Amino acid sequence: MKKGMSTKILVSSAILAAVSIVLTRFLSVMLTESLRIGFGTLPIMLSGYMFGPFAGALTGIVADLVGVMINPMGTYHLGFTLSSMLQGLLPGLVSVLLMKNREKLDIVNLLIGTVLVYLGVHLLLNTLWLSQLQRINYLTLLSVRALKVLIEAVINAIILKIIYDMVVPKIKNL
Repeated sequence: MKKGMSTKILVSSAILAAVSIVLTRFLSVMLTESLRIGFGTLPIMLSGYMFGPFAGALTGIVADLVGVMINPMGTYHLGFTLSSMLQGLLPGLVSVLLMKNREKLDIVNLLIGTVLVYLGVHLLLNTLWLSQLQRINYLTLLSVRALKVLIEAVINAIILKIIYDMVVPKIKNL
């Protein structure tokens, strides 16, 4: 077994981090200080599902840190870097532990990864980081963000499934 990441995985992860930066920093919509709608999580989750937990986590870290350097959207908080890392790590763990065939993302694995990322990271952790930065009660902010996270999770899961089924066969052929 080879040690380290292949050049193909490293380059693909870097491209996915760049796409995440563009989607998060330039193509997302801020509804309020604590509600942002966007698709920046998709490339990070995609990296985790396709290349495993290490590449997914690395993609998330790079996307967050480079994104903050290019276009900071408020005060930097290390918690958001942790959240971004988990957005790639958790789907990567699902792919390693539960997926028998990485070429096909089935609905069960998609749902497990989506619930972990959107419920665990976006709703619980990101709400904690925002409550710390904005000095707003955690439960109050949680109730405001819950519906947005649920809607975003459903839409992003559908898009992720479509993209995964289109991209993975093409990357395999490179």
